[in-house]
Parts: sequence; structure tokens; C-alpha cells
Amino acid sequence: MQSHEEPVLRVSKLSKQYGNGCGACGKEDAKSLEKNYCKNCGTVYACRDISFNLYEGEILGIVGESGSGKSTLMRCLYYDEDVTSGEAFLKFYKNGEANLFIESPQQKRFIRNSKMGKVYQNPVMGLKMDFSSIGNIAEKLISAGSRNVAFMEARSRGLLEHVNIPSYRIKEKPCNFSGGMQQRVQIAKALSNNPPILLLDEVTTGLDLSVQASVLDLIKSIQRELSISIILVSHDLAVIRMLADRTIVMMDGRIIEQGMTDQILEDPQHPYTQQLVHSLL
Repeated sequence: MQSHEEPVLRVSKLSKQYGNGCGACGKEDAKSLEKNYCKNCGTVYACRDISFNLYEGEILGIVGESGSGKSTLMRCLYYDEDVTSGEAFLKFYKNGEANLFIESPQQKRFIRNSKMGKVYQNPVMGLKMDFSSIGNIAEKLISAGSRNVAFMEARSRGLLEHVNIPSYRIKEKPCNFSGGMQQRVQIAKALSNNPPILLLDEVTTGLDLSVQASVLDLIKSIQRELSISIILVSHDLAVIRMLADRTIVMMDGRIIEQGMTDQILEDPQHPYTQQLVHSLL
């Protein structure tokens, strides 16, 4: 991606901590910190000064081990959690001049429902399992202001067909579906309001390999077709290699390396990234 393009999303110095911190752990080189945990007061620094840009039509991969902060970052971007500090600016919202993290609750709902879609690792987080699949999508459309029943039904049917849910099953509840089908319904729901940004958090974890492949193919074809910008979190470098244009590597709540995916996989600079890449070979 060319750096002279205007980013769709700019994130600057995003931090998220659990706990108030103390005199011992507040400093950059604090001796009381074990990885990102303070042994003195119990504070966890889940994300520390995270800054990155996302460009139009780009898939940005975020990789790191469990506890590296990548899923916390996604929760903060989608307002599932409040940030401790930091800024984010969206090109399609208030001319890219409003910090998304300090907007009013109503505006945050609007951004969440109209400007972003999210697919969770656990479908229970993203779907109402006792609603029909079509009802799940209608709910997202209603939350963004749709009131036309015929439009909502047509849009929901079209999206579910697009993600290969058979038409005779669209009124079934997702709790009756396999894991792969539940992820497909989540993807359809996330796309319902044509958001410019899609957040995908470990969407293939726990799926069989053949199902993983079909979900990844679906994501790739949707991204090509809609030219949507995607942030893709995974601990699986094979998934990142297949989909991501650029990649960010996280460890202990920090970004330790970022660059073009090919460059990071072929010539990793940080010892942790080297270890990750060698474990894939």
C-alpha cells in the first residue's frame, strides 16, 4: 500500500490497561513489570501506545501469541471496551477530524452500526442464537435506522445467499448450524450496512481445516468484490500469509514489528517474529 494515500482509519497511541497502575509500573522501563503485568499492583497493560494506519481496500493482519493484546485492540476499535487513552480517526466520519474514542454514546452506536462490522472468534458474541439467521441481519439493519421490512428481508436473503447459506435454512436459528456456517452468518450480518471497515477476530480458530479454507476464500472474494478495508487478527501465520497485504506483529501489548506481509515473513527482524516464522516453516 502506498503511504501517500489517505488512510481510511488512523489509530494513534491507543492504550488499554486493566487496573490503576502504581508508582512502580508507570514508567517505561519499570522493573515491576513481568511482560505486561505489574507484580506489584496487578495492573495489566493490554495495549501500549498502539499506532497504525489502515488504507482503502487493504487487508491488515495483526499477529501475536495469546495475551499479546490483539483481541483487546479489536474490542477497543469496535467499542466493546473503552480505551484508557489514545485517538482514532475515520476518513468517512466527520471528515476524519473527530477522535472516535471521545464521541458521545449515540455517535459511537452510529459508528459501530454503520461504519464498521465485526466478526467475533466466538459466534455467540456476534449472533443472537435464538433469533433466525435472517432476523440477526435485520436486527443490524434496524440498529442502523432501516424500517422498510421488504428491503430488510431482501437484503438479508441476498447476504445469506452470498455467504452460501442455503435459502431453505435462512429462517433457522444459528444454534442449529455448524461452526463454519455460524461464521458465515456473522460475516453476512457484519456486511449488512456496507461498512467501509470489517474487523475479523480469529474467525477461523476452532474450525476444521476444510471449513477454514472455505471461510478464508469467502473473505478474500468479499474483499475483492467490495474493496472493503479489513483488519484481520490471527495467531496463525498461514492465515496472515494467505490474506494480509501488510502485517503488524504484537507482543506484550506493543507493536514490535510491522511491514509488508511478504517482507515480514521472508526477512523478520525481531527475534519473536523470527521465532513465529520459523514455527510456520
